Amino acid sequence: MGASSNIVHQYFKKEWEGIKILVKVNPIHWKGIEITVDEEGNAEGRELTFDPEIFEDLKADGFTEASPLEFNLYAAGLA
Repeated sequence: MGASSNIVHQYFKKEWEGIKILVKVNPIHWKGIEITVDEEGNAEGRELTFDPEIFEDLKADGFTEASPLEFNLYAAGLA
């Protein structure tokens, strides 16, 4: 196992006009993944780079803490 296995990622979500947005944040390297799920359940992911203010930005944008399970189900295409 690499050093990245010791990182505890943080997860957030927001629902807006029928769209669900889930975000996974690596708080050490400021990298992450955003998954957007449309009304039909189609999911699309993209890799992101964050700055140290990401947690304040997510809160200001109405995101709440989310479950790692929920994020990973969408990431694996199982939800």
